[in-house]
Amino acid sequence: MPKSTLISVVINVRNEAANLEHCLKSISDFANEIIITDMSSTDDSAKIALKYGAKVITIKPAKVVEHARNIGLAKASGKWILLLDPDEYLRKTLKKELLSITSRSDIDFVKIPRMNFIFGKWLRHSNMWPDYLIRFFKKDSVNWKREIHSQPTTKGNGLTLLDSNKLALRHRNYPTVSDFVYRALRYSGVQADELKAQNYKIKLSDLLLKPTQEFNSRFFAAEGFKDGLHGLIFSLLQAFAISLIYIRLWEKNGASEKALVKESFVSGSQESIYEYGYWFSKYFRNEYSHNPIKNLFIKIRQVFNRLTKNY
Repeated sequence: MPKSTLISVVINVRNEAANLEHCLKSISDFANEIIITDMSSTDDSAKIALKYGAKVITIKPAKVVEHARNIGLAKASGKWILLLDPDEYLRKTLKKELLSITSRSDIDFVKIPRMNFIFGKWLRHSNMWPDYLIRFFKKDSVNWKREIHSQPTTKGNGLTLLDSNKLALRHRNYPTVSDFVYRALRYSGVQADELKAQNYKIKLSDLLLKPTQEFNSRFFAAEGFKDGLHGLIFSLLQAFAISLIYIRLWEKNGASEKALVKESFVSGSQESIYEYGYWFSKYFRNEYSHNPIKNLFIKIRQVFNRLTKNY
């Protein structure tokens, strides 16, 4: 392959021996250079990386990966760079598509759809598909901010791949519920620190309404119910993860005792009930669109909810 189309793959790891080999094996016939930024792993991550000819850069552990990504990107020498997480991997069809893009002069970065396998199942709904990410780009065209889960800044022209599973990045995300809870605890602490640094004042509605909105956005608005029990459990866990952010913020601010204002509690609770009731009724209205009697009952229920909503 000519040097002008050299591809570097950058991967950040921290004790990822269980995932890393599968990831590296999928790019062994694709990458001309592999850069591993290892946040001082204590398992065999570095050993596995060296087995596949990767350049391992050892750095101090960090709460978020964004800083480590930028270190790896700065060390990469390829004209094109593929950024991966260790629990992600590529199939032949995606590799072939990305290789064809390297010959184009009008593209600087590529948005790739990602298939998320959660608790062993590919979630096609629940705001988890097509889950577009900028992961393939020309060097110096993309840069990550330091904030957790932040969107990168880009330069130049972008291309969005078709939302087809043939062109999708595979992500073995959350293999177990325990893994989800562990990461939720870690991420919520980081996000709580960010809110505290911004002097964010926690409100009762953050604890009551935000988790409800998160559940509704996943399970109803994004049709997570079509993902079956996996979709329901994932939506519930996501609501739990959102509530954790504000609970951790309360804890970091001293876990001070404060009386609940009755009016605020009632208002926040009714707002949450109304939000849930709206989406619940909308879902069942679609389900029973053929049944006029049940449809009438649902409409009456919606009117009652609206009339009793307390602002």
